Amino acid sequence: MDSNHKPYNHIDSARRIKDYLNGNQQQFEELNSLPDRDRLTFSNGFYANCSAIFVDIRESSQLPAHYKRPRLARIYRAYLSELVAIFNGDPNTREINIAGDATWAVINTPTKPDIDAVFSLGAKANSMAKILNYEMRKASYNRPIKVGIGMSWGRALMIKAGHNGSGINDVVYMGDVVNEAAKLANYGNSSPGVPPLVTSSNFHSNLNDHNRKLLNYDSTRNCYTGEVINVAMEEWFKENCK
Repeated sequence: MDSNHKPYNHIDSARRIKDYLNGNQQQFEELNSLPDRDRLTFSNGFYANCSAIFVDIRESSQLPAHYKRPRLARIYRAYLSELVAIFNGDPNTREINIAGDATWAVINTPTKPDIDAVFSLGAKANSMAKILNYEMRKASYNRPIKVGIGMSWGRALMIKAGHNGSGINDVVYMGDVVNEAAKLANYGNSSPGVPPLVTSSNFHSNLNDHNRKLLNYDSTRNCYTGEVINVAMEEWFKENCK
């Protein structure tokens, strides 16, 4: 959100705080799927089923010790560009955000096949990281990146937040589904033996039989993990990345 430098008035601020905390005009509707953003106002909100996917670079704090800023910026631009492209390719994606080296998306998943489609996004992200590391080696970037990919399914509260009347606002998704996906991504590839792709138990139970069998149960975190790739991207990699 870009600033427009509207002066702050503490009296108006106190009134707004009171209105938001005590107002009876706010309505929160239960839905089976996420509505269009245009339906949101500063006085309503929607509870709906959705999925969240997070992709995070492991040990990103160590990268500046290996790459100077221009080269580090090139890595991040390539990585973030292609993650956004992957998420944006799903017609059910409602929100894409970049937070530091993490990229995440909220996807409308009212049916089980929609959840399988999100799982496919995770596989594509994993395969994309493999291609990125290959191109980095070719360009003399000697330290590869590792990513953690977390996916979760559940209900979220979708609200419009910001300064009413300023034009500065955004859609916020609140609930365990988003937080859980972030934690799962932080676990992926975190130590030897932990695969990059991690899903919640709820997400896993909604996958089709084929996709469920690609993952293994991790009792330490009550989640499912796997080294899952996109078949078409893997075939392209074998043919072109030698």
